[in-house]
Amino acid sequence: MSDHRIAPVAAHEPPYYAVVFTSLRTEGDDGEGPGYGPTAQRMGELVKEVPGFLGEDSAQTPGGLSVTVAYFRDLAGIEEWRQNAEHREAKEYGRAHWYERYSLHIARVEHSHSFQRAETNVTKGG
Repeated sequence: MSDHRIAPVAAHEPPYYAVVFTSLRTEGDDGEGPGYGPTAQRMGELVKEVPGFLGEDSAQTPGGLSVTVAYFRDLAGIEEWRQNAEHREAKEYGRAHWYERYSLHIARVEHSHSFQRAETNVTKGG
């Protein structure tokens, strides 16, 4: 498999925690302040520095519903991320400008497994 494909976060040894953030954005950026894309990218880089962060999966529907699931080893990591000054500032700005609505859920993962198809070298033709 190519390293350039999008892939789900691999399973980790339970227990760990999943933070599920589901959102619906407002219509376009307001043109003031930081842009959504660069801020989201910065948050994606910053969260990787939090001890216990295991990875994240993210997807968006054609209708604009976004779902991001971030995985953490423990609740302390989630709390550290919640208290991060840059993250708090982005959340505040997001509520004021970017989000029509959102939901946040934190769940303890009790079971986890992954599957990946083995890479095969298949030649076509004669």
